[in-house]
This record gives sequence, structure tokens and C-alpha cells, in this order.
Amino acid sequence: MTPASLVTRSRLLASRRGLIKGAGTATLSALAVGLLAGCESMAADKTMAADPAGDVGVLNAALGLEYQAIAAYQVGAESGLLQQPVLALAVQFQSDHKQHAQLLSATIAKLGGSPVMAKPASDYHFPTDQLKDQADVLRFAAGLEKGAASAYLGAVPILADKDLAKAAASILGDETMHWAVLRHALGENPVPASFIS
Repeated sequence: MTPASLVTRSRLLASRRGLIKGAGTATLSALAVGLLAGCESMAADKTMAADPAGDVGVLNAALGLEYQAIAAYQVGAESGLLQQPVLALAVQFQSDHKQHAQLLSATIAKLGGSPVMAKPASDYHFPTDQLKDQADVLRFAAGLEKGAASAYLGAVPILADKDLAKAAASILGDETMHWAVLRHALGENPVPASFIS
């Protein structure tokens, strides 16, 4: 094994552990940029064998983020700060997250794993005291959507099963659309950079 492939394997394993622990929001941004730039040696590392247990861990971390998003949109919807059509949009985005959660939960069970359970909203410690108006709620939701997009960006290259990676990439696209729409609703540039990290 070459020194470069050892570094790549070490990065992938460290990133997988970080995502499984729920801290993988931006851990693979350099790797993702490298993959996009054509560093096939990173993507073609044959030492990363299929690992269903590892995939279950990654999917459970993603499922936990989906539950967090569902709870966050509930807090936003119940805040009384959102006006139509923003409230309708928040409910639609929450529905998307519910669909993601259902898919992830079913997939985890199909792989023989135990899906994580949703926590009570109070366990997420959302900054509800800082939500004073609609713009605050939108900024809060946009931050969560960007974090979710970054987490899926980290998940795609470390999932051993290519079909799972494809599904995660599909959800990544949805999370980035949510983020862009929320930024637009705030009057901000919906696509502030050429790459997401």
C-alpha cells in the first residue's frame, strides 16, 4: 500500500467515525473537492471493502439528523412567527424530512440494524429564545439545512454500498435545495459558493 493510499484510507475511516458520532457535517469537504477535481486514487481505494455495519452507522447518523430537522420545523411552525406562504413551505420541508427518515429507517432495518429513535424536541436544545421573528426562524432552519447537506456530502463517499450512496446523494440534493430556498426567502444569495462544504 502506498503512503498516499494509507493517508486516504485513514481519512476515510476517520471521516466515517466522525459521521457516525454525529459530527460529520464538514469532515469530508476536502475529500469531496478532491473527488470532484478528479483524484480517482481517493475514490478507487480498494481497501475499503463493503461494510454493512458501517453503512448502518452512517445511515443512523443521518436518521438522527432527519429527526432533528423534523423537530426543528415543528418548533418553527408552532412559534407563531411564520406567515403564509413561509409556514406552508416549512411544513413541506418537514414532510420531506419525514420521508427521508422513513426511507432511512426502513433501509437500516433491511440491513439488519436497529434504527435510532427520535428524541423529544427539548433534547435538541434549539435556540428558541433567540427566535424573535420570521427571519430568525428562517436563518435557524437554513443553518440546519446546510449542516444536513454537509453531513450527506460526507456520507456519500464513505457508504460502502453504491445504491445507498446514490440514495444519500439524492437526499443531499434535496437538503441543498431547502437551504437555497431558505436563503432566497431571507433575501440572501441562494447559492453563495460554487461548492458546499
